[in-house]
Amino acid sequence: MTRLITRRNFICQSAAWLAMLAGGRTDRIAWSARGSDKGAVRIIFYTDVHARQEWDTPAALDKAATAINAENADLVIAGGDLITDGFQSTGALAAPRWDAYMMMHRRIRADIYPAIGNHDLVAANPADGSLPAKDPRAVFLARTGLEKTHYSFDAVGYHFVVLDSIQITGDQYKYHGNINREQIEWLKRDMANVSMNTPTVIITHIPLLTAFYSASQSATSPAPINRVVANNIDVLNIIKDRNVILVLQGHLHVKEMIRWQGTTFIVGGAICGKWWRGSWFGTPEGFNSITLTGDHVEWEYIDYGWQARRPKHK
Repeated sequence: MTRLITRRNFICQSAAWLAMLAGGRTDRIAWSARGSDKGAVRIIFYTDVHARQEWDTPAALDKAATAINAENADLVIAGGDLITDGFQSTGALAAPRWDAYMMMHRRIRADIYPAIGNHDLVAANPADGSLPAKDPRAVFLARTGLEKTHYSFDAVGYHFVVLDSIQITGDQYKYHGNINREQIEWLKRDMANVSMNTPTVIITHIPLLTAFYSASQSATSPAPINRVVANNIDVLNIIKDRNVILVLQGHLHVKEMIRWQGTTFIVGGAICGKWWRGSWFGTPEGFNSITLTGDHVEWEYIDYGWQARRPKHK
């Protein structure tokens, strides 16, 4: 397990907390979680499930759900890529993968707030040559019960923002990491309605910031345009004067923590590890346990104990 503590100084007044929780805007959700009596929020963040039916993965997802429930979280955030290969699959092929994921989803006791990943877009570019879906995000929305793939909510004095970081392009990369103009304008409005001192958490499947390519290839290696959010500066400029204490990210299947200008950026490993082949760059199959208490962020990556069963040749 990896465990570390980061701190950031900020002021958070109780009156501001109550004002946020009483807010009535329809694009945000306000609620009281367990733990409000102790002024803390316990979060489970899991990402890159890549649910499917082969190689006993439903048993792995059941094991992961049991381990997540044991953490007794106040809320759970899912970081995207809930299923595998939806992007290039027809709806019929993707359906059993969604069934496998939803079994895990329903087993988790806490409320789950999902972000969309590239694999969660269904029939964006079908490999069999059939026509792309009119709305590749429709299945994700139907399965998760969400109205939009970007949204925000409040819990116990903290503001959470979930972004959709996928732009379908049709070029050699198929998609780019991008926060589109609609979301940029929405994010400006959303942050303008939040107190400057309110501690905020941002969730995105494709990372806003990562050192993975510098660390795994070379210090001068560029990140591919479908592996990072290419217009991250647009987002960082919006949040630079705000109290964004944490950014939760997925996509790369490694556990990573970096600090930039007072914000902690965590890449959350993967439920599937190396796409159900074991560990990836030293990160086993796992998820993240995070506790927010005032200006205190506590992070632990938890290996839930799955032994890979995917054959080497597949």
